[in-house]
Amino acid sequence: MSAASGEGMAPAVESFAFSSENLEKIREILARYPEDRRASAVLPVLHLAQEQHGGWLPRAALDHVAEVLGMPRISVYEVATFYDMFNTEPVGRIQVRVCTTTPCWLCGSDEVVRACKEVLGVEIGESTPDGRFYLREFECLGACANAPVLWVDEDYYEDLDYERTKAVLEALKRGERPKPGPQSGRKGSMPAGGKTTLLFEEK
Repeated sequence: MSAASGEGMAPAVESFAFSSENLEKIREILARYPEDRRASAVLPVLHLAQEQHGGWLPRAALDHVAEVLGMPRISVYEVATFYDMFNTEPVGRIQVRVCTTTPCWLCGSDEVVRACKEVLGVEIGESTPDGRFYLREFECLGACANAPVLWVDEDYYEDLDYERTKAVLEALKRGERPKPGPQSGRKGSMPAGGKTTLLFEEK
C-alpha cells in the first residue's frame, strides 16, 4: 500500500482521541525523552492507540498520534505499516500469535498451529466471525528456550503442544485468563527435568 495516500489502510473512522487514562500514560512515556525527541515515543504510543481502538489502527488514530507527538503524518504511517505488530485494518480483538521460527518449529509449533486452527475455527491471518480472536504467525518471540510459544495480547504461553494449546485457547474462549508462562510445570527456563546445578543454598 501507499503510506502517503493511505490506500488500503482502514475503513473510514471519523475521529480518534486518547482516553484520559492513556493521556496520562503518554505523559509518563514522554518524560523519558528530551523535548525535541518526542518522536522517539512513537512505538509505545501506537501500541496504546491500537489497544484502545480494539486491536487495530484506523487512519484517524495514526493522525492523532502524529499530532500528539508533533510528527509528520507520513512518518507515523511509515512506522505503522512497517512493523508487523501493528494492524491497519480491523482484526479480532484478542491477538493470538504463534511463533513458527526454526526453534519453535523444531519443538512442534506445527501442532500448536493445528490446535489454534481447530479451536478458533479460522486459518492463519483470519479473525473469528464474532470478532474476538485474530490468529497469526509471528517471527521469533525471543523465548526459544521455552519453545513452542504462543503470544496472546501481553501474555506468553510456553512449552506448548497440541493439548496444552487447546486448553489455553478454550479457557480464553470461556473468558478466563490462563496463567501465563510454561505450561509444562517447569519454572521459567530451568531444565525440563529440574535443576542440575545450584541444588543447595549457601549457609
